[in-house]
Amino acid sequence: MIIQFIVSLFATLSFAELFAAPKKELFFCGLTGAIGWVVYVIGLNGDMGTVLANLIATFALTVFSRILSAVRRNPVTVYLIAGIFPLVPGAGIYYTSYYFIMNDMPQFSNYGMETIKVAGAIVLGIVFGFGLPQSWFNALQRIERKKTAL
Repeated sequence: MIIQFIVSLFATLSFAELFAAPKKELFFCGLTGAIGWVVYVIGLNGDMGTVLANLIATFALTVFSRILSAVRRNPVTVYLIAGIFPLVPGAGIYYTSYYFIMNDMPQFSNYGMETIKVAGAIVLGIVFGFGLPQSWFNALQRIERKKTAL
């Protein structure tokens, strides 16, 4: 689990660097992706299935991104776009395309439906994460301002 945390942190950090995230925020972008991945792996180990594990992991990293956004005073997208990287179903998209080209329609359907479900779970996780009231995160920002004022 620790190795997966470290690898996902560096992979997400590299992705954030590629997309020109602010230099001061690179570590936090990587941390967001690593936390999302660890929550996903814990969900898989808990026999949730890939779709539900993706939903919960995306919700967790969306909330964490919003917390970082409030505390670090940056847009949520700086952390969220980079953090979602480890959860994107790249292999599912690849195999869906592969089986379509090879004209293996049963496998194409299986991989295609699973990929669509995972993508939908990612979207719902973000929607649920943004469904939380902004006032909760504004309160974190006020607490942080009081700490820096002292």
